[in-house]
Amino acid sequence: MTFAQSLDDLLSPEELSKMSGLEFMEAMRDGRLPAPPISQTLGYTLHEIEKGRVVFRGTPQFAFTNPLGTVHGGWYGTLLDSSMACAVQTMVDRGATYTTLEYKINILRSIPLGMEVDCIGIADHVGRSTGVAHGEIRGVADGKLYATGSTTCIVMRLPA
Repeated sequence: MTFAQSLDDLLSPEELSKMSGLEFMEAMRDGRLPAPPISQTLGYTLHEIEKGRVVFRGTPQFAFTNPLGTVHGGWYGTLLDSSMACAVQTMVDRGATYTTLEYKINILRSIPLGMEVDCIGIADHVGRSTGVAHGEIRGVADGKLYATGSTTCIVMRLPA
C-alpha cells in the first residue's frame, strides 16, 4: 500500500468528479490511488469495502497514548470518523463527495496497546445533501466491542 506524500499525490476535484464514491474507495483499496497520510500516521489501513460499508484495520501503538498510558480518545475518534465517513463516500454518485459535519463517539473499554482492531462504518442514509452513518470498533481476536460512533456528513457537488 502506498500513502500520499504531498498534495500533488491526491486527486483534484475535477478528477474526483469523474468517479463515484465507491469507485474512488475501490481505487484506494486496489492501490491505484494512494491512501491518505492520516492512515499511515495513525497505523490503520483500508481492509474491506462494499457499497455502504467500510472496514479499517489498525493496531494502536505507544505513540498513540495519553498521559495515563492508555490509547488516546483521538485515535478512536479518527478511526471511527474515517470508517463512518468513508461508508457515506461509497454511496455518493459521480460528481459528488462528502465532508464530516459532526460525529460522536462512545468509548466502552480501553483497547490494549498492540491489539489489532477492526473499525466498521455503515451508511444508514445518503441523500442529495446529507449522509448519516454509524460505526463500531471491535477486537479482531476477541470480537469485543470497544467503541461506537455516529456521524452526519454533508454531501456536496464537485466542479465538473
